[in-house]
Amino acid sequence: MLTLHRRTLFTAGGAIAGSMALPHTASADTGHSPDPLASLLAGNRRFAAGRARHPRQSPARVREVAAGQHPFAVILGCADSRLAPEILFDQGIGDLFDNRVAGNLVDDILLGSIEYAVEEFVPPVIMVLGHERCGAISATLNAIRTGAEVPGHIAAIVDALRGIVEPYVDDPDGLEKAVRANVYAQAEALVEQSGIVHEAVESGATIVVGARYDLDSGLVTLVD
Repeated sequence: MLTLHRRTLFTAGGAIAGSMALPHTASADTGHSPDPLASLLAGNRRFAAGRARHPRQSPARVREVAAGQHPFAVILGCADSRLAPEILFDQGIGDLFDNRVAGNLVDDILLGSIEYAVEEFVPPVIMVLGHERCGAISATLNAIRTGAEVPGHIAAIVDALRGIVEPYVDDPDGLEKAVRANVYAQAEALVEQSGIVHEAVESGATIVVGARYDLDSGLVTLVD
């Protein structure tokens, strides 16, 4: 498992504590700061404080981006109904390229979606967003503990998560630790399994960061 720190940059050789600046590639017409990650986190702070601005969500914005999109960040989040990225990060239509699946899992289809975004838009940030009390993680831990048969295609989710969360099955704080471990694992998988993401990260065009959403406070924090 890689050890991540705040502002960590994934590189071909692993994870390093990042002191480098983020790529200054946010487009001038988005209203974002030159630091795309800071823009995401600032938007989340507004949301959590009840001061959301709901930017770029007008009919005029719909027409503006109808001819083409230029998202400044890719979000790989959980399918949980409480994790709508544009709301949580107080962003607008066309700002974020969202990918949501239970357990924020990386598979071939998900990788293809993210690779398309990286090739087409060169987003300066890819964020893997896990969350507190994740149901997919909880279900996997419970299946391991009880040995119960998992119905339908839910079993595929459990099988994909099993190796990541199993070390925490007997830990009193196992769910939280497993959520964080899964964020690390999926962020690592993006770089290791995708030559396109790997190249974008190594060139300095893109960084991959892991984060956790707190269901109780509405705050997103980078994993460390």
